[in-house]
Amino acid sequence: FIFLKRKSKISASRKLMLKSLMVAKAKEEIEQEIVDKEAEKQRYLEEKAPPLQMGGMSFSELQELCQQLHAKIDVVDEERYDIEAKVLHNTREIKDLNIKVLDLRGKFKRPNLRRVRVSADAILRSLLGSKHKVSMDLRANLKSVKKEDTEKEKTVEVSDWRKNVEAMSGMEGRKKMFDAAKGPAQ
Repeated sequence: FIFLKRKSKISASRKLMLKSLMVAKAKEEIEQEIVDKEAEKQRYLEEKAPPLQMGGMSFSELQELCQQLHAKIDVVDEERYDIEAKVLHNTREIKDLNIKVLDLRGKFKRPNLRRVRVSADAILRSLLGSKHKVSMDLRANLKSVKKEDTEKEKTVEVSDWRKNVEAMSGMEGRKKMFDAAKGPAQ
């Protein structure tokens, strides 16, 4: 099956027009939200602080009005103090929880993970563990090509590299490599 890239059914100019209409609509909604917030603020202030009518009041009535206003101010200050204390308590609690989270994660900064190339054998070994006996020799079905050397033909025996690694591993392998490097020099 051949999948063709489907063209958009909407032209570029139509997309641009729709985008500009969406931006205009969003701008109108933001402006309406600002107006609504102002109206809500005005309504709240009118409810909590009605306009004072001081015309024609005697001195004693004015003193009583001042005492009432001072009592309301005290109540509001107590509420503000309680709210500030709650906010301060919550910010401390959030900070403590963040510290606990960091402690639980450990003191190490997580490194950025890098892409690692893994062979098919390594993946099977990690998934199946010791059950994995069959190796997937991906080069088995490839055609071998001989390179001709004009000076002399070298016949290189291709062996399984895993056997070489196993033979050279450990102290014995290091000794063999040391002896091989030492031998031709003498």
